[in-house]
Amino acid sequence: MQQRLLGWLGQAVKNPTVWFLAALLALITAVHYGEQLHHPGFVVDLFSNLGLDRHAFERIVYLVPVIWAGFLLGHKGAFFTSVAALACMLPRAIFFSEYSVDAFFEASAVFIVGNVVAISFNALRKERQRRAQLEEAEATLQSQLWVIRENERRLAALNQVSAILSQSLELQQVLDMAAENVASVMQVDAAIIYLLDEEAEHLYLAANCGMPAEFTRSAGTIRIGEGLSGAVAETGEPLYVGDACKDSRLTGPESKIAVSHGIESLLSVPLKSKGRTMGTISVLMRSYRWFREDEVELLTAIASQVGVAIENARLYEKERLATQRLAASERNYRGLFENANDAIWVHDMEGNITVANKASERQTGYTQEELVGMNVREMLDEEGLHLAAQVKDKLLENEPLEQPYEQRIIRKDGTEAFLMLTTNLVVENGVPVGFQNISRDVTEEKRMRENLNFYLGEVTKAQEEERTRIARELHDDTIQALVVIARQLDELATSTKGISEEKRVALERLWQQTNDAIQGVRRMSQDLRPPTLDRLGLVPALERLVADVTDYSNIPIKATVIGTGRRLSQDAELMLFRIAQEALRNVWKHAQATEAELVVEFDETTVRISVSDNGKGFEVPGSVGELTREGKLGLTGMQERVRLLGGTLKVETAPGKGTTVTVEAPV
Repeated sequence: MQQRLLGWLGQAVKNPTVWFLAALLALITAVHYGEQLHHPGFVVDLFSNLGLDRHAFERIVYLVPVIWAGFLLGHKGAFFTSVAALACMLPRAIFFSEYSVDAFFEASAVFIVGNVVAISFNALRKERQRRAQLEEAEATLQSQLWVIRENERRLAALNQVSAILSQSLELQQVLDMAAENVASVMQVDAAIIYLLDEEAEHLYLAANCGMPAEFTRSAGTIRIGEGLSGAVAETGEPLYVGDACKDSRLTGPESKIAVSHGIESLLSVPLKSKGRTMGTISVLMRSYRWFREDEVELLTAIASQVGVAIENARLYEKERLATQRLAASERNYRGLFENANDAIWVHDMEGNITVANKASERQTGYTQEELVGMNVREMLDEEGLHLAAQVKDKLLENEPLEQPYEQRIIRKDGTEAFLMLTTNLVVENGVPVGFQNISRDVTEEKRMRENLNFYLGEVTKAQEEERTRIARELHDDTIQALVVIARQLDELATSTKGISEEKRVALERLWQQTNDAIQGVRRMSQDLRPPTLDRLGLVPALERLVADVTDYSNIPIKATVIGTGRRLSQDAELMLFRIAQEALRNVWKHAQATEAELVVEFDETTVRISVSDNGKGFEVPGSVGELTREGKLGLTGMQERVRLLGGTLKVETAPGKGTTVTVEAPV
């Protein structure tokens, strides 16, 4: 309390008013104690009429600084001033006045009256302050009420816009309702909605309310950055034009619109959705209007709602079109599915069939109703289940899978059928849910192929038997006969006397021709049935073959064996030998090569033989039939033998780039 009082006194000392009051007190005190000073006559007469003497009046004058202090400094200032005035009056009242009691009473009355008046002034001032505070609070409350009413109006407008826009997802209906609602809520003469064509980089009229029909026909387009709407679309910020006829920003089509339709004030805000500008909304007035900040904010908020509604309508349209395309695609797929010649069925991860087409009935013997819900395991034997598990694992692990593959099933009647299957993984939302199978019944083709292979094998066997018989006859009969003839010619040329030199030379020539014939027949006999193949096996026979071809063709041929060589079945060795023999014969007869190589490679399950040369090469026909028509019977024979072995034949060649023939067969 003491500190507050000292603080108040410190501030009072610094106040010029305090010093002025002190000077006034000093002046009144000087007059009060100055006996030689006389008041004007009318003042003396006034004192007399009131029954007061001079000093009593002076004591009353002390009320002036006291009341003034109370008015300017408050009740504290009045109190201290009245104390000072009392201190100035008491010495005279006690020591100098003839009527001490009256003087003391008057001094006390001045002190009391001064404080009462000061307190009254202070109460009045506080009342005025409270009234001012109440008036300020009332003004603040009125302002807040206005803000609340505006917010309620904006909220009601936004709710109204939202309710109207939510009534439809058709884009044009949304745009028309938005334009009409904006014009109503903003209380303007017209509202225009432009949408952005991002590819063409211009705005086009999408909807309007309050504009005549000819406006729609002549509106045209607005380039990005052109005019008010173009600038709004470019910057994404609202723009206002108060006088359309004088504002230089209003150019292009909008300037013509303003002139032809008497537009004076415009406000344009961007249509946005997810931060992306989609167009503009403009409100127009045919008279001057200043749009308040809250109105700009309201239109911006409405534009945001309209932007979201437009985005939803566009998404709905895309979804609708996608649904239509999907429905059409499903109808087409269903038609293809039901009318396909190939069987198509889908089963889940456990093997339960969920859907199957009509062709599945023909292949399995079960009806569609029986197939749906049936497990594929019921149609597979142990080998088929193992193959199905391998296919499933490879598809799930995204490993390479050779398709189509052959699968054997057990039909409803217990007979077996062979299918060429193509299996694909069915995925939904990144999760595998099943497998789709497309199959073609190749049972008849397989039987025909087996019959063909059987007859081909029999023909090949007959050929080899005939080759063996001919080779044996050539060796036992023809070669022996030629040897006898050669010996007789030799004896005739060396032992006969009296023969002319000319005839001797002729006999020697016949002997040489006979020996050449013997070598040719012996080579033919070995080609027909090489004895090395029967006695020592494939690798020695191939090495002997390479040596023989090198000898009589004068083409350097290299033989290489990779892996550990081993004996194969007699039929397999014979067929592989014939393939290599035909390939080397082609090198000798047709390739025009200067070098060649034969490579035999063994591994655990297969044997691979390749014959390569640096000859002229050729264009590989697309089918076996074309090979036959082009006279390449050697390649046709190789392919037939490879098929009998269950292997593969690969020919890599091109004109001028040599040829490589590779055969791979299981062992």
